[in-house]
Amino acid sequence: MNSKLKPNDMQTLILTLIFSVGTFLCANAQNSVEVVITNFENENGKALVGLYNTEDSFLEDAWQSQSAVIKEGQASVVFENIPDGTYAVSAFHDEDDDQKLDMFLGFYPTEDYATSNNAPAKFGPPKWDDAKFDLRKGAKVIQKINMM
Repeated sequence: MNSKLKPNDMQTLILTLIFSVGTFLCANAQNSVEVVITNFENENGKALVGLYNTEDSFLEDAWQSQSAVIKEGQASVVFENIPDGTYAVSAFHDEDDDQKLDMFLGFYPTEDYATSNNAPAKFGPPKWDDAKFDLRKGAKVIQKINMM
């Protein structure tokens, strides 16, 4: 039995490897989320932005977080290399730069906040179902949200 590869066999092997790697890379394409936040009343402090990947963690424990400087009433961050899934974003204006959302009586935010899809906060915090969005197949999503 002859175990040497012929030139045509080698070309076939190389092409198969190239297509296999290309297919693998496309199948595992990562997503990105750009969050653009507007309607800041001033430029004090920073914008703190959290990306959540489960309903249970929403508004409590961000999967990823970033901060941004506020310029001319807006701030933006980009989350990259995000796997396919369902996500939500929340942000708040940390005016006093203490890394937490200040509350009055433990219930009412005293610093402005925003969530993905501009989910409403009526009679309580915004709901996951209103704020969630899907990322699939190398999507590049832009969430434009307004401070409340």
